[in-house]
Amino acid sequence: MKKLALHVAILAGFTGVASTAMAAEEALNVVSWGGAYTASQTKAYHEPWTAKTGQKVVNIDKAQNGLSGLRAQVESGNVTWDLVDILPSDAIVACDEGLAEPLDHDVLLAAAPDGTAATKDFLAGSLSECFVPSIVYSNIVAFNSEMFGGNQPSKIQDVFDLKNFPGKRSLQKKPINNLEWALIADGVAAADVYDVLSTEQGVQRAFKKLDTIKDSVIWWEEGAQPPQLLADKEVAFASAYNGRIFNAAVNEKQPFDIIWDGQVFELDGWVVPKGKMDKVKDYLRFATDSQRLADQAKYISYGPARNSSAAMVTTHAESGIEMKPHMPTYGPNFATAIPKDDEFWADNGDELAQRFNAWLAK
Repeated sequence: MKKLALHVAILAGFTGVASTAMAAEEALNVVSWGGAYTASQTKAYHEPWTAKTGQKVVNIDKAQNGLSGLRAQVESGNVTWDLVDILPSDAIVACDEGLAEPLDHDVLLAAAPDGTAATKDFLAGSLSECFVPSIVYSNIVAFNSEMFGGNQPSKIQDVFDLKNFPGKRSLQKKPINNLEWALIADGVAAADVYDVLSTEQGVQRAFKKLDTIKDSVIWWEEGAQPPQLLADKEVAFASAYNGRIFNAAVNEKQPFDIIWDGQVFELDGWVVPKGKMDKVKDYLRFATDSQRLADQAKYISYGPARNSSAAMVTTHAESGIEMKPHMPTYGPNFATAIPKDDEFWADNGDELAQRFNAWLAK
């Protein structure tokens, strides 16, 4: 009997180890950006999924190097990532190189609550062969409202108007967004920006407009800099990611306002690494449904990538404020929005970066 009990105990031990190993193996390894953004995903997607299925989701903050990391894993034949948060331009490369699984969107993704197919519910042009978006975020210009009294700025032209809106400006030390805004300020319609920027005359026109404020610009390179510069009143205007300004204004009570005019919006979303479709498809369907994308807006001011989610956006989880007006995709905010042209910047980014750096050095 003692021997039998010992065998049973040993067997139970092996079974426990095996169960633990199986559970660890079955956990989903999800790559994202970290910080407040990953926290919003955890609250909106990961925790509800674990509560529903018992499957754990492990956050891996490697999205900054998502494409190179995915490439290295696929080439080594050891893919440990199950889902990767990535930008659309990198998703296109991952798809072209065979690093990511092609997606049958209407089969894989949940329809809208009213039955509208996924391909008609996600923002037009946002889905690509291997990519499904989750959020829309924006590059915007914000200002410190205490620095302007009764004459508050409201459009991109105001950023270039040193006479009526004096003070330093802070802009990201890159051509992207700045060239688009320069053309907007010079009278180009949002819909025509990339057509104009695709010509030599258009590029020269953009740099000529930037010349008018160059001596009043403090250039930033890290996303945390613009809110700090605004808070310290070192600058009156600063380009920034809209989520950073929302956090500073709502959670830190800073006197910041956003100029939504001419916002340059981008998408962020998911690719499925090669060979991982069976493991992750149910989670991906859940995490990209209308309710989950609306729920994410409770924690961060990024717009849902589905049309059906917009009406489902409610209030901020901590402050209780209404979130719809803070979404890049909110009607009035989106009226003059510019979709970042990934193909344009893929084709012209290196050349324009060289010209921008040469312009800075003059």
